[in-house]
Amino acid sequence: MKIALACDHGGLNLKNEIKKYLEKNNYEVIDFGTNSNESVDYPDYAEKAAKSVASGETECGILVCGTGIGIGIAANKVKGIRCATLGDTFSARMTKAHNDANMIALGERVTGIGLGIDIVDAYLNSSFEGGRHQKRVDKISALEK
Repeated sequence: MKIALACDHGGLNLKNEIKKYLEKNNYEVIDFGTNSNESVDYPDYAEKAAKSVASGETECGILVCGTGIGIGIAANKVKGIRCATLGDTFSARMTKAHNDANMIALGERVTGIGLGIDIVDAYLNSSFEGGRHQKRVDKISALEK
């Protein structure tokens, strides 16, 4: 599986730890940055990763900023993206199972590294249930038109 990964300066440490975890577990990672503690604008990095997912270059994406909120909102502006900002493993499983989310956003300042890795693991090891949930995902997609 090929995964898009991006962050702003507020999510750099968690992004780097997630990248190590993903590579250790044989995921292919495309890192869209940032790779510095210098202040940057999260929409720039969210856009790069989200367009990668929307185009099919990558299968899903993981974004990190201070709270996960801003970078997730920015990603959701890209057509075809369903990004959920997460803070727990149950929601990580459910956003894939029920919403077929193709991106997730995390907040380094609110989840920390241990929980952040657990959330990524729960998300990646879940799958879309389809069925009655497909109709709802289709309705979400129809809102983009």
